[in-house]
Amino acid sequence: MTADGTQVERIARLATGSGITIATSESLTSGIVATRLGEGPDAAEWFRGGVIAYQESVKFDLLGVPEGPVVTAECAEQMAAGARRLLGADVVVSATGVGGPEPSEGKPPGTVFLAAVTPTGATVRELALDGGPDEVLEAVAGASLGLLEDVLEGDRVDR
Repeated sequence: MTADGTQVERIARLATGSGITIATSESLTSGIVATRLGEGPDAAEWFRGGVIAYQESVKFDLLGVPEGPVVTAECAEQMAAGARRLLGADVVVSATGVGGPEPSEGKPPGTVFLAAVTPTGATVRELALDGGPDEVLEAVAGASLGLLEDVLEGDRVDR
């Protein structure tokens, strides 16, 4: 089993055991994290769905991200908060950043911000990843699942 498969199984067990629902809000990963979660055990019980907000206007218009740079911690947090509101999930993980191969907003490829938003707050992480676009996307997917695990294992979800 892949590391991601093991991560998803743990996430599924933690979510099911506590009655928590999960969703995603993704930009550069274009739904990779949602796909992996949707393949998890008993996903219909705990996985609400996801929002793919690839273009800036979707982040602004649908998710309520304030207009401005989107490769920021604030954008990641607002993307997760917006999707949480739209999808009614207890926990939402989001990812925004520069997949490459070119820089964006003055930030190098591999600059990524993740956020997990729960009813009690947000956890944000900044990543500086190496590799080509495919490697960056795989790393972001794994890191997003890792962030979900950490939030769920840390009992930081108080509905």
